[in-house]
Amino acid sequence: MSLFFDNIRSLREKKKITQEEVAESLVISRGRYAKYEYGTSEAPYEILKRIAHYYHISIDLLLSVDVRKIPMDNLLKLENNRLVLPITVDTNGENFIEIVTQKVKAGYLNGYADPEYIESLQQISLPFLGPGKHRGFPVEGDSMPPHEDGSIIVGRYIEKLGEVMDGKTYILITKSEGMVYKRLNKNKKNILVVESDNSFYPAYEVKASDILEIWEYTCSIAIKEFKPNNSIPNTIKDMYLKLSNEIKDIKRY
Repeated sequence: MSLFFDNIRSLREKKKITQEEVAESLVISRGRYAKYEYGTSEAPYEILKRIAHYYHISIDLLLSVDVRKIPMDNLLKLENNRLVLPITVDTNGENFIEIVTQKVKAGYLNGYADPEYIESLQQISLPFLGPGKHRGFPVEGDSMPPHEDGSIIVGRYIEKLGEVMDGKTYILITKSEGMVYKRLNKNKKNILVVESDNSFYPAYEVKASDILEIWEYTCSIAIKEFKPNNSIPNTIKDMYLKLSNEIKDIKRY
């Protein structure tokens, strides 16, 4: 909790306010608040929430990141103070798109909320994408044709599970499965059905509590030329239609 003690003291000093003023806003005594800054007492969850809302920063960052090293203007503040997402911007204030390459993919689960990790990622700019926070993720395997292994999917950050639209594709970051690119459906409350476009891979369910981030597909960057003869039918229906057309061609002769 040592980061927490340093963080709340630093945030208070940056606002140039007294312990008394903070304590009054938190509806606690100055003596009780002072113990949190001095590290002689740990704040319970309810107080953590009040402090996070007071300083407009997430509990996650208060506990795990040294906020003294963060340029606070480069944090994306989301509705209801649920999360503060680290972003990087250029000299004109435009958001860069960080690219999570295959090389650093394994570290993303631990670094997704760490501004220093996000700043270390390779960056590109795609002005045509429009508003929202975008990030690029690598495709792995053959579960989502025609996107091939190694291609980059650029996604727009989705704040709420309710924003997910059935049948659309998303990059999903979860505690158990890590990073996947799939087609999502909300068939049950607080549960997503995750499907591959390649029917060889079975669908499975992911609980909302297991989800760390969701990024909606906006565009892709292919690193290999797509070859039609490498195309594989994705469903039995596709295979049936193809066979049907071939039978029709044979009958013509």
